Amino acid sequence: MLSYLPTLRKVELFHGLSDGELDQLAAAAVLRKVEEGGFYFYQGDPAERIFVLVEGRVKLTQASPDGQQVLLRIAEEHTMFGGVTMAQAEIYPVSAQAAENSAALTWSKLDIMGFVNRFPPLALNALKLMAGHAQEFQERYRQLATERVERRLARTLLRLAAQTGKKTPEGVLIGLALTRQDLAEMTGTTLFTVSRILSGWEDKGLVVLGRERVTIRFPHGLVSIAEDLERG
Repeated sequence: MLSYLPTLRKVELFHGLSDGELDQLAAAAVLRKVEEGGFYFYQGDPAERIFVLVEGRVKLTQASPDGQQVLLRIAEEHTMFGGVTMAQAEIYPVSAQAAENSAALTWSKLDIMGFVNRFPPLALNALKLMAGHAQEFQERYRQLATERVERRLARTLLRLAAQTGKKTPEGVLIGLALTRQDLAEMTGTTLFTVSRILSGWEDKGLVVLGRERVTIRFPHGLVSIAEDLERG
């Protein structure tokens, strides 16, 4: 597991820990690989393990009371998921599905809580991360309940561009393979609606669409939609 030390150093959850402490974490970790489409855990499963992604991407989704699937977050390399285990939650509130072939280091609840008790920075980092995720999820649900679809989709694309954007001659390429279904789940709408809106935006020169690719050609145009300036 020593080969994973460079990875652990990049994980926000482990910031402030010494190499010796990271050595102990690495020695206790188990590597779990999941093929694209498979699940690390399902919503409602017992919260027994915490995960740190070292390869691939994982979609964190939640089923709403009416059965609609909402994509809350996409975990990328060096990020934690399943963190509710550290808060002593009984079940996972979301499902974690591999968006592509993925690998994650994982620790049992017993092991990770032992490290929390021994390494104070770990507890503080976990609190900060979980508070941030909770705030993000609350904001997402507020948007789903109160904002029109165009605004939600614009906000989603701008957020993804800020997190993963790469400058290209055409504009800002979102550095994730995104299907229209992914965007529909992230914005709480239908595949048809997302396709219709994106096609309209492409006709207006706001975005450039490709197979599982979205490039933002005119960011200010999306900002205007996201902030509802078109109706101002």
